[in-house]
Amino acid sequence: MKVPGGAFKEIFFLAILALIIVAPLRVFVAQPFVVEGDSMFPTFESGDYLIVDQLTYRLENPKRGDVVVFRYPINPKVFYIKRIIGLPGETVHINKGKTSITKTDGMEIELDESYVVAEDATYTLDRSLGTDQYFVMGDNRPRSSDSRTWGVLPKEDLMGRAYIRLLPAGKTGVLPGAVTEIQ
Repeated sequence: MKVPGGAFKEIFFLAILALIIVAPLRVFVAQPFVVEGDSMFPTFESGDYLIVDQLTYRLENPKRGDVVVFRYPINPKVFYIKRIIGLPGETVHINKGKTSITKTDGMEIELDESYVVAEDATYTLDRSLGTDQYFVMGDNRPRSSDSRTWGVLPKEDLMGRAYIRLLPAGKTGVLPGAVTEIQ
């Protein structure tokens, strides 16, 4: 004979168990993110559904080329997605749309950014990065509000790196970084 309310108790227990398992994963390991806007076109389009890896940057430092989701430094309630270009201690040089980096060892490299939407840039910029500061830019440079406009990204504002694209279905997959250095 079944105890009245047994099914309800079982469902309630399973819901609590699921919450206990899923909540820490969502808070500490992975977070969903939906791309808004076209600042990362053609890499990502508005509406792309991503999973953000929040664990990796607790164990290692971000790398050049990583696509990251972060709190916008001017309004921490807003999240942005951009690509890491400059690392702590480096100097980023932008001259007429070409990006080069002076690394911490003094070596200068030019970035081969074949994924970037070209822009008709006539400006120059030199930005030195301090400890735990990153320089980020969107792949669609003419349509991106990024470190060129609002400054450096503090490491503390990083949520994580874009790791998996779930939607649209035809573009599902694991996302690698994609910056090549030209010596």
